[in-house]
Amino acid sequence: MTKIGVFICWCGENIARTVDVEKVTQVISQLPGVVHSENYKYVCSDPGQNKIKDAIKSYKLDGVVVAACSPHMHEITFRNACAEAGLNPYLCEMANIREHCSWVHDDKEKATEKAIDLIKVMVNKVMRNSKLFPIKVPIEKTALVIGGGIAGIQSAIDIANAGHKVILVEKEPSIGGHMSQLSETFPTLDCSQCILTPRMVECFKHPNITVYTYSEVENVDGYVGNFNVKIRKKAKYVDHKTCTGCGDCWNKCPQKKIPNEFDMNLSMRTAIYVPFPQAVPNKPVIDKENCTKLTKDKCGICEKICPPKSINYQDKDEIIEVKVGAIVAATGFTLYSIEKHPAEDVLKGYGEYGYGIYPDVIDGLQFERLASASGPTNGEIRRISDGKEPETVVFIKCVGSRDNAKGIPYCSKICCMYTAKHAMLYKHKVHNGKAYVFYMDIRSNGKDYDEFVRRAIEEDGVMYIRGRVSKIYRENGKYVVKGADTLTGEQVEIRADMVVLATAMIAQVGVDKLCQILRIPYNQFNFMAEAHPKLKPVETNTAGVFLAGCCQFPKDIPETVAQASAAAAKVLGLFANDELERSPVTAIVNREICVGCFMCEKVCPYNAIEREEIKDREGKVIRVIAKVNKGLCQGCGPCVAICPSKSIDLEGFTDEELYAEINTL
Repeated sequence: MTKIGVFICWCGENIARTVDVEKVTQVISQLPGVVHSENYKYVCSDPGQNKIKDAIKSYKLDGVVVAACSPHMHEITFRNACAEAGLNPYLCEMANIREHCSWVHDDKEKATEKAIDLIKVMVNKVMRNSKLFPIKVPIEKTALVIGGGIAGIQSAIDIANAGHKVILVEKEPSIGGHMSQLSETFPTLDCSQCILTPRMVECFKHPNITVYTYSEVENVDGYVGNFNVKIRKKAKYVDHKTCTGCGDCWNKCPQKKIPNEFDMNLSMRTAIYVPFPQAVPNKPVIDKENCTKLTKDKCGICEKICPPKSINYQDKDEIIEVKVGAIVAATGFTLYSIEKHPAEDVLKGYGEYGYGIYPDVIDGLQFERLASASGPTNGEIRRISDGKEPETVVFIKCVGSRDNAKGIPYCSKICCMYTAKHAMLYKHKVHNGKAYVFYMDIRSNGKDYDEFVRRAIEEDGVMYIRGRVSKIYRENGKYVVKGADTLTGEQVEIRADMVVLATAMIAQVGVDKLCQILRIPYNQFNFMAEAHPKLKPVETNTAGVFLAGCCQFPKDIPETVAQASAAAAKVLGLFANDELERSPVTAIVNREICVGCFMCEKVCPYNAIEREEIKDREGKVIRVIAKVNKGLCQGCGPCVAICPSKSIDLEGFTDEELYAEINTL
């Protein structure tokens, strides 16, 4: 006969104030199969857990029901207590009489009756529970980091320093990401390159890190601890093993009129190029779209003058396959484009404030390149149109951000801070210049951030105007900026030489496809979604895949670095054991009645359904049925719901167990 023990928690007053726990204890003790029933003020406490352990041993219990709070809160706690007493942990169930009962009722009599019903349900379920045992999965102790910005670099270094191999994949010719484009960083105004470049070099030269630049992840199969990854190494047309990075090739290249993406198209580069002077690796690639040798079979100068003969025009894309145990996604961000684009463009813009029409209306990253010593003007603030020093600059915040009309209702978080930085840099470089900032609100919620904004206003004399800009037009060589000061109620008109727009941060183009490859969710803005916003902020719903940086939502550099280290810590926690123990709550196929329709295969979001051939004694295939890969299965259940022959059950939530709950009511 089944022997069940029931433990009812007061949860202080959370439950006992609305539920008569003494009456519940008495009624439940009368149920068939219940040999022990008691209540305690805090069952989750050490004394409470000891009561469970003692009862298991004294009454030789076959099952335990704890009536308390949400299973999300303490199911693991109570199952561990049962395991310590020698009872299989999956023979322990929780009845939620707090969130589902006491917290939503004020009639004590009715709440008590409902609590009794909820406990009866779980008693009848646990009587039919089977012993389950954790699934053990071997772990490949190599990590894949996707993205070579500061988030990817930090994660890779942290994992590598712990003694594990790391493969870092970056789609651009150099690691460094957007941080390498910055002039200074807030709130300390230290040189971005000065603090980033040593990290880039450390990452590239680390003995445990293999860096694949100019590469992209093509496909990911497998499951936590055992991912099989295909990486496409795009053709560089330069052999980096023999190239010395001498510079002869790009200095002699006749194709010098190609817009430089690193400088936000404010300067020109050659067809064979290194993205920026501090690039890592500091070796060139050939832009096949603009190289006349590759497009028209003309020129070939770089091949002729290359001393080590590193140029290879026959180079092809290469697919390499690697096996990794964990993946860190650190794909970063891009800026919302407000330039007028064709309708089919992914970053369809709106031509707002004359961006893309007026040369001196620029975005924040373009201003960064103007302010940078390695930028197109060697750090001098100059107008794009005529190269003159601007006497008046207007900075406009929240361009695209917090704007439902543009489809971007969220705050981009860092714009307030980098606009204050831009205004300060302008005032430091153009001492007699005038800087105006139009803002909706000022959001400066980091360490020393508010002081930084106050410094821009009080020490550097930047004029902040609370209001939106309604119109910008050109008149007599100036940009007339019209807006309203909502604090004074007056109309404002400023004649500016340059306008800088703080545009919204958005997810990288194509990141939705990467999410589908990784089998992780993403929101309506294509930002990658975490498993839980509070308790699992760097984990995803796909075990073994973690998030770092702005692929999740807009972040500043300190927060990005902190999250990158957090993701690395999760990877190291995974790599701490030779085998991974996973929950046994997975789907199981009844091989006798499966008809092989494979509807389950179509709905499985984790590709956990495989095909198994059933052969006769002579080795002839007579049936093909579904089989569950327990390493991939997450126990989500769509396969169970859609199976027309009812051949699939979910361990721990079988039809028999669920019908027992329903029939109890």
